[in-house]
Amino acid sequence: MDELRIGSNRREVLDFLSQKVVSVWEGFDQARESEPEITPDIKKLLSEELPRFGTEATESISQSIDILDKSIAQSRPRFLAYIGSSGLEVGAIADFLASSYDINQAVDTRASTLLEEQCIKWVAQFIGYPYPFGFFTSGGMVSNLTALAAARRSALPNSRKVGLNTQTAIYSSKESHYSIMRAAEILGFGSDALRLIDVDDHHRMRSSELKIAIERDLAQGITPVAIIATAGTTLTGAIDPIEEIANISKRFGIWLHIDGAYGIPAAGTKMAPQFTGMHNADSITIDAHKWLFVPKSCSLLLVRDLTLLSDTFSHEEAYMPHDEKKPNPVDFTLEYSRPLRALKLWLAFKTHGADAFRNAIEFNIELAQMTYRIALEHPEFNVLPYAPELSIVPLQYAPSGCSDISWLNATLCKKLIADGRFYISPAQIDGQTWLRPCFTNFRTTKDDVHALFKVIVELGREF
Repeated sequence: MDELRIGSNRREVLDFLSQKVVSVWEGFDQARESEPEITPDIKKLLSEELPRFGTEATESISQSIDILDKSIAQSRPRFLAYIGSSGLEVGAIADFLASSYDINQAVDTRASTLLEEQCIKWVAQFIGYPYPFGFFTSGGMVSNLTALAAARRSALPNSRKVGLNTQTAIYSSKESHYSIMRAAEILGFGSDALRLIDVDDHHRMRSSELKIAIERDLAQGITPVAIIATAGTTLTGAIDPIEEIANISKRFGIWLHIDGAYGIPAAGTKMAPQFTGMHNADSITIDAHKWLFVPKSCSLLLVRDLTLLSDTFSHEEAYMPHDEKKPNPVDFTLEYSRPLRALKLWLAFKTHGADAFRNAIEFNIELAQMTYRIALEHPEFNVLPYAPELSIVPLQYAPSGCSDISWLNATLCKKLIADGRFYISPAQIDGQTWLRPCFTNFRTTKDDVHALFKVIVELGREF
């Protein structure tokens, strides 16, 4: 139907879009002094009923950009909340191309299947993992879920047919990501099966406590399914002692999964010694839309052996072509409709090269160390008693005479967001509220760090 084509105006529309996108990208190069309010016109636009007839594509595109510009965009250099992505420009181009071709990676799609396989190898090579096998997923939640599903199949071979017919246990630190608990609930283990191991004074899993928990479960006839080591916790960026944990997993024959959604790209930098023992993992989660800077969504799961995934997910679908020598990608993954997420990372590596990513990650770490030093030396700030391992820097504004530092920082965080010059998130650490800047954007500069302290002090002294 011609009504659903842009038609003869394609070039005009693309010329219009290219000018708009250049303006958008240039707007991300520098921080803006405030977040714009949602105007009455935007509110009116977003309260319209379903349109029966369309408008000119350029008008609709212009309206969509206005809406996006008044949204919280993680691409901006002073977005320091959560663990953000950066909207890498070539990644956005790749998304446009991948959506235009609309390839479904559920089956062998020839060249794009080879591209995904190549990109998996590149990522394994980048971080130093010796097993270049895996698949792209929508995010760390699905990657972690996939890994635990494979661990369940490994520990309980009949679980696909009969479900869970025995008590099980999964081990992770008290500061592991909530996706681990959610995965345990979805997969039928239940949250009671999750053993949250105590952390040390650097917020890393205590491997001695892990060993005790496993021995206690075995003595009670409980089946250990998986150990999750976190390579970069969400609260503080802590890296669990991977080598110690790997030795325990080998001793007891338990699946070792590394949730490296945030931190594992740093294994490709001078921080590599912090990840010693990673090669012993059965599976690793990596969110490329975090510290490899590409747009969401782009996660991947690396595994020691692809048969671990096919044993978990494969079916004989009557409506799909099957090659006895090479199963379809859908036989290894949770998803059926799976877009070509790999293209954005493949194009990013091809365009910029691996060293550019290493340099950007190391600069983010440098910014974190700089932030820690400034706060440590400033009389009105508290910091943790150790420097950050990665790029998360918990800090508290703590002026003399303040009786409730936790309340002050919780309130200050809200005030910072309302102010609009920075976007930052809080963290609950050891019962206290902290400000938690996280540096995972290649656009953030040292000037932004200095500005952060200026704004915090300015707003904090208003209390």
